[in-house]
Amino acid sequence: MARVTAGRPDAIYDLLALGVLQALNMNGDVQIPGVIALIGYDDIAFASAAVVPFSSIRQPSELIGHTAVDLLLREAANGAEGEHEQIVFQPELIVRASTGG
Repeated sequence: MARVTAGRPDAIYDLLALGVLQALNMNGDVQIPGVIALIGYDDIAFASAAVVPFSSIRQPSELIGHTAVDLLLREAANGAEGEHEQIVFQPELIVRASTGG
């Protein structure tokens, strides 16, 4: 158990979280979320369908894509005179069983 928790990361993306979940589940004596709380980033479809559905951070991917295209088109139309923008998107925490939710 010490090897599992030593030097643990603060965050992992969902595919890696799924692999960690499977490895811990195969170990058998590690309870999720009892011993380890697990959270990923991206909120892939498998996050909710895993043996222990795991919490994840969902980013507004579609909105990010639409906004990026809009910014690129505006910049292409305005050339060098266009103003650069910085846009911040708020992610959403999706709480599931892996964190006790």
